[in-house]
Amino acid sequence: MELPTILGIIAGTITTTSFVPQFLKAYRTKHTKDISVYMFSMLFIGISLWLIYGLIKQDLPIILANGISLVFVTAILLLKFKLG
Repeated sequence: MELPTILGIIAGTITTTSFVPQFLKAYRTKHTKDISVYMFSMLFIGISLWLIYGLIKQDLPIILANGISLVFVTAILLLKFKLG
């Protein structure tokens, strides 16, 4: 595996796992008042575009990181809408 791919996988893993604490806190506490729906909506759009870009370029680190990030951001947004 080439160095840029390894760096991409490491970077993607770190940024993707950064959503886990926010999701777990919202899920456990059932409290989402302090989560900005606008910020997470913009993040959803940006990650979606990065995922499309990765698919077009057939770049595995970009596809994996943004695909998994999109799942977490979607889950956080769903909790926000469900819990208010």
